[in-house]
Amino acid sequence: MPFGICNLSIVPLRLEPTDTSEMVNQVVFGEHFEVLEKTKKWSKIRLAFDNYEGFIDNKQYEDISEKDYQGLSLETKNYAGELIDFITDNNNNLTTIPLGAKLPFLKGNSIQINNTSYLYEGKVCNQQLPKSTIVETAFLFLNVPYLWGGKSPFGIDCSGFTQTVYKLCGYNLLRDAKEQATQGEVLSFIEESEPGDLAFFDNEEGVITHVGIIMNDYNIIHAHGKVRIDKLDHSGIYNVDTNQHSHKLRVIKRFI
Repeated sequence: MPFGICNLSIVPLRLEPTDTSEMVNQVVFGEHFEVLEKTKKWSKIRLAFDNYEGFIDNKQYEDISEKDYQGLSLETKNYAGELIDFITDNNNNLTTIPLGAKLPFLKGNSIQINNTSYLYEGKVCNQQLPKSTIVETAFLFLNVPYLWGGKSPFGIDCSGFTQTVYKLCGYNLLRDAKEQATQGEVLSFIEESEPGDLAFFDNEEGVITHVGIIMNDYNIIHAHGKVRIDKLDHSGIYNVDTNQHSHKLRVIKRFI
């Protein structure tokens, strides 16, 4: 089976193999994946981090060997810790990378993709941090605009936000809210929750469609229009701007 790696800043992962198809996720620099199918223009891929599948333009990634794929899966996970940073290759070409980009085969200040070496001198996140850092990390994304399928400081959706925050703190979540809701330990009451726990919300059909990170004093930080802070009560999220409930609470879960 072929394998690949993203060598660009942020690449759309689409539902169908066409430029006009819905963007369901993003692939950020350094993320590696299996190539499940390949046509002249498009590849169907499965991300190594969370097994998410979708279609990526063949011009927007590099092939890698199975050895490198396995090596990337086994190595210490190093992520870019600056909101926006840049790397330079052997020819001094500059590439911007977002917060949470993976730094493949990091040694000192050097990262490697096939025969290309890149210099990276920014902050590196590679440790499992205390639960108290979850909310602190979430604040880095405050006011980032909502973007369906997004997971970068230029645009992010609700589950992309929670997944990326947890990833930077050393914990793995699945991609979509309904998938994340299958993980963790259920809490019976809001009063049992701690900062860093996740609250999930469903629609009228009972499908979980939203997630946010619980803070102190019954506040919640979540991506809704933008990454924002609202109130959380037994009914759901109370929007402090509209003075109305915007989401109906389904379940609270603890992951750490």
